[in-house]
Amino acid sequence: PSAIHEIFKVTQDPEVISFAAGNPSPDSFPIRELKDIAADLFENSGKMALQYGMTEGYGPLRDITRERISRKYSVGGEGDDLIITSGGQQTIELAAKVLLNEGDVVISEEPSFIGALNAFRSYGAQLVGCPMQEDGIDTERLEQLLRTTPGVKLIYTIPTFQNPSGRTMSLSRRRRLLELAEEYNVLIIEDSPYFELRYSGEPVPAIKSMDTNGRVIYSGSYSKVLSPGIRLGFACAPAAIISKMVVAKQVSDVHTNLFFQMAAAEYLTRYDIDEHIRTISETYRQKRDRMLAAIDRHFDRRVQVSRPDGGLFIWCQLPEGYDSMELCRRATARKVAAVPGATFSVDENAPNTGFRLNFSMPTDEQIDTGIAVLGELIAEMLA
Repeated sequence: PSAIHEIFKVTQDPEVISFAAGNPSPDSFPIRELKDIAADLFENSGKMALQYGMTEGYGPLRDITRERISRKYSVGGEGDDLIITSGGQQTIELAAKVLLNEGDVVISEEPSFIGALNAFRSYGAQLVGCPMQEDGIDTERLEQLLRTTPGVKLIYTIPTFQNPSGRTMSLSRRRRLLELAEEYNVLIIEDSPYFELRYSGEPVPAIKSMDTNGRVIYSGSYSKVLSPGIRLGFACAPAAIISKMVVAKQVSDVHTNLFFQMAAAEYLTRYDIDEHIRTISETYRQKRDRMLAAIDRHFDRRVQVSRPDGGLFIWCQLPEGYDSMELCRRATARKVAAVPGATFSVDENAPNTGFRLNFSMPTDEQIDTGIAVLGELIAEMLA
């Protein structure tokens, strides 16, 4: 069973302080603007908006997205194409469907996003974990794995504000990762849903912006900057791969919700999304800082804590020999939810000291109260 599903069940209890979700804050949704756009669409374009659409996506949204990621981030080259997907998750699943045969190997960061790991598992892939350093995937270990592991087809990475660790891969490691993909003839899925949610530090270029030979499938999303419920993601990849993803998508959902594609295109045309992102990023920065301050007050100093420059997550690790699964069980009994590290592991049964905290959803008061409870439980375990 999906750990994501189990997490959502726990967090439905209104008494639970949840640090377990990966959701953006509902306060970040541009509800008023989308309400006005929706009224206009129903009034003037209702028959089109409620009809079937093109599998590749709504033309104006594709064009706006392609232009924006090229202009701002240098993502997308001459041989690339773009498809609108039903969220970033579908990009990963379609890439797995198109590229993986049973038994192919996917090298993934360890820890990594469970939704991607399960997508690869569903097509019979063998998952091999590559450990992370503070500045991203361990490229020396990655080279060793590529040299000694037969059948590697894909490398999966979340290089910017990684889920669950919050870490950002350095520019030197991004370049080395791309070099290794070239040398060993494998493709890279660059999963980048948090790329624009930076609150501190200097931006690092997308791996896709350095891709001159069609090695990188870039997975982007509007979930974290507009709304997750509209289910709008996109893939920018070599045209030959996109064309096969279109065929694969036709047997999944025919096309992404056309009404919300049109609404998003209108939003991006009428409003300044960059200003919107700056506004919500300031809110998230304050929440991140509040949670880190609470952790500094309440957690034992032996707990290692990431201090991310963006994204939605803080990663904590207990000292060796302690089990984060047990900590999260005890926390749930105290009405506080966090996600144990085994959830994000290639081997879910291996001992794991890590646990993930989300700071975008809880209120300031819930952050203070919930972190205090976790601090008490950690002190009890370490004692």
